[in-house]
Amino acid sequence: MLHITASKKAVVKSEMVPRIGESVFDENQRCIGQVSDVFGPTVSPYVEIETLDPKDLNKLIDRVLFVSSSPKNEAKKRRK
Repeated sequence: MLHITASKKAVVKSEMVPRIGESVFDENQRCIGQVSDVFGPTVSPYVEIETLDPKDLNKLIDRVLFVSSSPKNEAKKRRK
């Protein structure tokens, strides 16, 4: 995590461009929030995460976070 915004959101640097609304998980597969904004260059974007519990923000420092798309989105990609 890079920093915490004034509106109590976490900003992280990402290796890929996630979709807004995708769930964000910590290394223990615990859901910590959702992607609320993506900005910066597409090669190395920044992601703003709206956390479920703003009190847990300090616990996320120096942790690896993961994004998981919902099964609904995956089903829409497939053509029949």
